[in-house]
Amino acid sequence: QVQLIESGGGLVQAGGSLRVSCAASGGAFNLNTMGWFRQAPGKEREFVAGISWNGDRTFYADSVKGRFTISGDNIKKTVYLQMNSLKPEDTAVYYCAVRSVLPISTIPDDYGNWGQGTQVTVSS
Repeated sequence: QVQLIESGGGLVQAGGSLRVSCAASGGAFNLNTMGWFRQAPGKEREFVAGISWNGDRTFYADSVKGRFTISGDNIKKTVYLQMNSLKPEDTAVYYCAVRSVLPISTIPDDYGNWGQGTQVTVSS
């Protein structure tokens, strides 16, 4: 069973930056896609960004395109989400998830393993 551990969340002022990380361990690494999702209070979980494990494909939600960058370290089995120009509406719990197949999916149910989440709060 693959385990995912997120880290790096916190409190930041609007316009600031944060980087969250997701380290994968355990299980058989038949992983092809990793995604970042977020869920704000009272809202559904939404796709933020995704990357193929070999790093040659990325995809972003329109709401974060140009501000967020997803990247991966295949040796460390870690994926990062660099978040710049943060806005109060980016406030949410951020989750990483893995999928054993391509392509990158924006649908939460397509991902089989999830981390526990890390809180990102952007103050105005």
